[in-house]
Amino acid sequence: MEKEQRTYDETIEQHEDAQSEQASEEQVENEATQQEEKDELTLAYEKIAQLEAKLAETENRFLRLHADFDNYRRRVRLDMEAAEKYRAQSLVSDLLPILDNFERALQVQVEDEKAKSLLQGMEMVYRSLIEALKKEGVEAIESVGKPFDPHVHQAVMQVDDQNYEPNTVVEEFQKGYKLKDRVIRPAMVKVNQ
Repeated sequence: MEKEQRTYDETIEQHEDAQSEQASEEQVENEATQQEEKDELTLAYEKIAQLEAKLAETENRFLRLHADFDNYRRRVRLDMEAAEKYRAQSLVSDLLPILDNFERALQVQVEDEKAKSLLQGMEMVYRSLIEALKKEGVEAIESVGKPFDPHVHQAVMQVDDQNYEPNTVVEEFQKGYKLKDRVIRPAMVKVNQ
């Protein structure tokens, strides 16, 4: 009986050792599985962080492109408005020497009746031309007696005249013209020092 008891105790002990060993192996296996899961989770978090960074970069690029496109559309709209607003600039620039010639021709003093009627006809054409240009937004720049403004005047001479304030336009040699708010040709003037 004692032998049986020992065998029984040994069997139980072996069984407990086996269970303990198995529990150890399971614990090691569980720890390894947990470590693998942690590694997979860490990799997943790293992948998520990479994707979030890529998404943020893509969103930022999209916003920049959207802003660039809005700026482009605004510039195109402004360019088209300016082109419409100043569409007559080239024609007006070509007509200014003709206006100058008309003004010089109208300054001529005539005595003959035929020449007077010709002069009246030229005055009518000149007035019609001026009216047509006004409809397009062209206006002459007022100069004599006005303060000198380098944006609208081109000083070609200076004088010292006590009858005028300093930096005042004394005489106009050639009329200046504006199309709406843009100077097409500055007035050529003589300025008091």
